[in-house]
Amino acid sequence: MAYSVASNSAAEPALLICFSQLRWNFVFQRPQHLMLKAAQTYRVVFWEEAIYSAVEAPRLDLQHQAEMVTVAAPVLPLGMSGQQAMDAQRSLLDGLLIQMNPQSLIAWYATPMMLAFSDHLKPDLTIYDNMDELSAFLHAPRELIELENELFERADAVFTGGMSIFEAKQGRHSNIHAVPSSIDKAHFHQAREWTGAEPEDQAGISYPRIGWFGVIDERFDSSLMSQLAALKPDWQFVMIGPVVKIDPSSLPQANNIHWLGQKSYHNLPAYLASWDAAIIPFAMNESTRFISPTKTPEFLAAGVPVAATPVRDIVRPYGDLRLVQIADTPQGMAEALQRAIDAHGPDALAKIDEFLADKSWDKTWSDMLAVMASAKVAKASPARLKESA
Repeated sequence: MAYSVASNSAAEPALLICFSQLRWNFVFQRPQHLMLKAAQTYRVVFWEEAIYSAVEAPRLDLQHQAEMVTVAAPVLPLGMSGQQAMDAQRSLLDGLLIQMNPQSLIAWYATPMMLAFSDHLKPDLTIYDNMDELSAFLHAPRELIELENELFERADAVFTGGMSIFEAKQGRHSNIHAVPSSIDKAHFHQAREWTGAEPEDQAGISYPRIGWFGVIDERFDSSLMSQLAALKPDWQFVMIGPVVKIDPSSLPQANNIHWLGQKSYHNLPAYLASWDAAIIPFAMNESTRFISPTKTPEFLAAGVPVAATPVRDIVRPYGDLRLVQIADTPQGMAEALQRAIDAHGPDALAKIDEFLADKSWDKTWSDMLAVMASAKVAKASPARLKESA
C-alpha cells in the first residue's frame, strides 16, 4: 500500500531523505556537502546502503551528525535474498517515517537504486541529483538503468554533477539543470599558508611531490601512473584515497609512488600544503566519460598547480582557461606537470581566485533551492494536477 507522510506541526521543517550510494564517512564528496547545506533548511536523513551482518532481524542504525543530519544505516541479516532485502528496507523506512512524523517530505536520490524500496512514498518533491553516470561504473547493477528511467519519470527536478552529463540527458526531463560540484574555498585555502605540522606519513617523502587525493577505482589510470613514475624517477607521487572495486595489488608499485590510504577531509590541506603539483590521472573510458571531478577546484583553491587527463568536464572550462594543464600520454603528462609548476606564481593564483570567486557550496545550494521552490509551485498548479490525473 502506498505510504503518505503524515502532518505534524506547521512550524516544523520538512524532512529531506537523501538516498545515497556513498557512505557519510567515506570520501567527503558532493552528497555530504549538499546535505550539510540542506540541514540549514530541513531535517535531513542521509540513508546509506545496507550493511549485511550476523544479526537476527533487520534494524536501522541511526547516528546523529553535526548540523542536524541523521545518518541511517540499514543492517540486514546475512543470506537475505535481494527481494527480502528490499522488503526489509521498505519496512525500516516506513518505521522511520512513522517515528519522525514529518509535515512534508522531500525524497532526494543520489542513486536510482534505492527507488526499489522507496517507490511507495508520496513525497511533496522528488529530486534526482545525477552526480555521475553510475551505469558506466564497474559492477553496476543490471537494474540500475530501468530504475533510473523510472526516477526520471517521477522526479520533479533533476540536477547533474557536470555539463557533460547534462548535455547527454537534457532531453530526458523538462526541469533538468547542470549544477557542477563546487568548492569549500576557506577549507582548501588553508594549504596556501599552512603553518601546522607536516603529516607524519608524508614528512619523510622527498621533493618534488606530485599528489592526488580521491577514490582509487576503475577510473584511475594505473598504466599512466606506472609509466610516469618510470619517466620521472626523481619525482615523488603521493597517492591519497581508499582503493575500491579493484585489486590493490593491481596498482603500480615503485620507489617513488607512495600509497598513503584514505585521509579525513579535515586533514587534506595539511597534505596539499607541501605538494609541488597535483595530478588527476583518470583513465579515458566509459566510466569517466561524464564525470566532473570535485577535486579540480579543490586542488586549485589550495594553490597547487594541476595537470589532468582530458576528461571533458576538466577540459571545459579548466583546460580551456589554462587553469589546468591537459595531457593524455605519460610523456605528455610529465611535460604538463612541469608546465603547471613553471607557470605557478602570483599571477596564476590571481587568475584562479578570479575564476573561483563566485563559486561556493552555499551558492550551489541556493541555486538548487530556487529550482526546488519553483518545482513545488509547478507541482501544485492546476495544469500539473490535470496532467497527473
